[in-house]
Amino acid sequence: MSREEPDGPEPEAAAGESPFVAELGEDEPPGEKPDRPRAGPALGPRSSLLFASLDAAVEGLQQRVQDVLGRLNSGREEAHTELSGVRGSLLLKVSELAEQLEERLFHRYGFHNGLIQERLQALGEVLERVEEVQAELRRICCTVEAAYQELCLQPEA
Repeated sequence: MSREEPDGPEPEAAAGESPFVAELGEDEPPGEKPDRPRAGPALGPRSSLLFASLDAAVEGLQQRVQDVLGRLNSGREEAHTELSGVRGSLLLKVSELAEQLEERLFHRYGFHNGLIQERLQALGEVLERVEEVQAELRRICCTVEAAYQELCLQPEA
């Protein structure tokens, strides 16, 4: 059977119409036939069978597309559920690790606070000794000054 191509340009679709099959939309449930004008008396029985065969093929394709979309959506839902589970377990693990880190930090802080306390105490002892040495140096300076004044005030004989 040969097919003839029209000589002129193809008719353009009106605004809002798609060049694709309209049955793929959600306006019409799958399996229902669209309201198309039926072949008029000019078409023979062979053409009617051809159109019926095409309608059946289109319905089969629509059903396959719906099945694929259903599997795709269920796969996405499973992935989302799995991702939510992974997120929950990660949040739990991160929370546990943060608590462990906090405990270690507090232990370190306590250890370092002890070291600082020991060093501050040692520094306090050193500062007390420095004050004692300063006081002794003042007494020595006063004694040297008094001795110098006595030597300087005595007449030379």
